[in-house]
Amino acid sequence: MAEAALPLDLPEPVRGSGRGGLRLPDPVPIEAGTEDAFAIEVRAKSIINRVPGESAVPFGWTVNPYRGCGHACRYCFARRTHTYLDLDAGHDFDSKIVVKVNAGALLRKELAHPRWAGEPIAMGTNTDPYQRAEGRYRLMPEIISALRDRANPFSILTKGTLILRDADLIVQAAGVAPVSVAVSIGSVDERLWRAVEPGAPSPRRRLDVVRRFADAGIGCTVLMAPILPGLSDGPEQIDATVRELVAAGAERIVPLLLHLRPGAREWFRDWLQREHPELVPLYSRLYRNGSYLPKSYQRGVLALVEEAKRRHGVRPPRSPQFRDVTGAAESDAEVEEVRQLSLL
Repeated sequence: MAEAALPLDLPEPVRGSGRGGLRLPDPVPIEAGTEDAFAIEVRAKSIINRVPGESAVPFGWTVNPYRGCGHACRYCFARRTHTYLDLDAGHDFDSKIVVKVNAGALLRKELAHPRWAGEPIAMGTNTDPYQRAEGRYRLMPEIISALRDRANPFSILTKGTLILRDADLIVQAAGVAPVSVAVSIGSVDERLWRAVEPGAPSPRRRLDVVRRFADAGIGCTVLMAPILPGLSDGPEQIDATVRELVAAGAERIVPLLLHLRPGAREWFRDWLQREHPELVPLYSRLYRNGSYLPKSYQRGVLALVEEAKRRHGVRPPRSPQFRDVTGAAESDAEVEEVRQLSLL
């Protein structure tokens, strides 16, 4: 009998096909960043996803137990992925959270497949596995346990403080395989956090995650991301953020500036026009040539971050931690996945 192929994620459905084959069940209320958030429970046919080979990342596989995200970050690059289900990239992305309820059991099955070679798996590269829905569904303990039991390397990127619930499991997994944890903290400005990340834990609480993992002996990288033009890119703002990250024990600090791909661009622009109309001309000028900031602007902000790191005692890296790989992937989610995964 011919050996079955390793289960992989289904191709993205074509828009206009009736929610990409997704049938909306009776809503299951969940606590999230929007008042009317609910879960769409599905049984996934596969859970280990292949990263396109042209992405040039250190590993080729991801696991995403959720689609959509209750953090409701105004700028989230993954917003457009909801349109593949004929849901919108704005409020639907924040409030209609697709939950792969069988993720843990399915992962255990796929890890045991004869053709699975134990390659590193990245989590949190599309939507956050520790968003608020995880408090109800508890998918990650089973996922981490499955990876631990197979001694399979993995990384987690999150804004969610719920990861502390699973700290012991992560430490156990790190005892048998390479494991890395990264936390996203773009700014320590509490007012800015409430405005642009209304469903995410506060920066102060995320700093505690960094502290706790440092104390546990697992070095925690911080993605200082995104740095927002006109909102968090000033010298004093950058210095304050770097100072707090260093004090919390961040093993590495990796700055990333805001990029605005289709889907996120429109949602962020509408918010900017409502809340900061004075910044609309600046953004129109900076992003007039596409989704990414001009190289000269990026260099100036990144230099401020490096100066702040030196000022607060962070030694320069042995090799570059930021690579310009924006042309290496086809979709917005893949582009940011490449940029993030190459850092972990």
